[in-house]
Amino acid sequence: MSLRRLARDTRPLKVSFEFSPPKTPEAEENLWRCIRRLEPLSPAFVSVTYGAGGSTRDRTHNTVKRIVEETTLSPAAHLTCVAHTREEIGGIVKGYWQAGIRHVVALRGDMPNMSGAYVPHPEGYASTPDLIEGIRKIAPFEISVSAYPERHPDSASSDNDLELLKAKIGAGASRALTQFGFDTEAIARFRDRAVRAGVNVPIVPGLIPTTNIKGVKRMAAQAGASVPDWLASLYDGLDNDADTRKLIAASVLAEQVEELRAEGFDEFHFYTLNQADLTFAACCLLGMKPKRVSSEAHS
Repeated sequence: MSLRRLARDTRPLKVSFEFSPPKTPEAEENLWRCIRRLEPLSPAFVSVTYGAGGSTRDRTHNTVKRIVEETTLSPAAHLTCVAHTREEIGGIVKGYWQAGIRHVVALRGDMPNMSGAYVPHPEGYASTPDLIEGIRKIAPFEISVSAYPERHPDSASSDNDLELLKAKIGAGASRALTQFGFDTEAIARFRDRAVRAGVNVPIVPGLIPTTNIKGVKRMAAQAGASVPDWLASLYDGLDNDADTRKLIAASVLAEQVEELRAEGFDEFHFYTLNQADLTFAACCLLGMKPKRVSSEAHS
């Protein structure tokens, strides 16, 4: 990575940030510090995740509602098929619209406690395309979906992944956010295959801070993403040195964006893990300048 080259690169950069809903009062304070820290970067949108089996439904709703009411940010609420009837999902979607939320990230979701193969609710939606069609019948939301450059663990093949992505777009999705990954060539190849297959919506690479490399490895194993040996080796011997790990993680994020920009990408989705400083530093390295946020937006 060349900092000189990064500083000279004036191409516009479009980013979005993903947050997790808080589980404790302390976590809620940290989340809002994170949101306030990243707000001046003026992301295209921020998304709030939905726990396995719909376990954080109320916290997700409360968080996105507060973002609408208290910040200048445009929030997107995650919504999954798992463990919900169509009627329940309809109520959630209507509640989002009434709260001023206009963007949904529609996902199949994981089973409660991340255990076992996916089983649709007998009175629910069987798949993400079905969920998208249900959302579209209620209100004209902007809808983002997931994509998997390295194949979803439940998928029979990468071709199946691509066909499912096409079905999601056919149902009404307008953007695909990829699972985080570190293989730039794999992400670019997936984008190229998707375009050749007729996918005509933005495919936005997902990026994640690697400060906790052990945790990232666990998440990658569950999601079908690879973690290269060179990346893991950067953190050897640094288990008790959090400050150095943060410096490395910010550099890794910035370098990955530089590599992806060279492949023609200009939009990026940061899975922040509610760690604002790393994402903020990476964005600053990439030339993004924070803007002053009016205090009236927080009143």
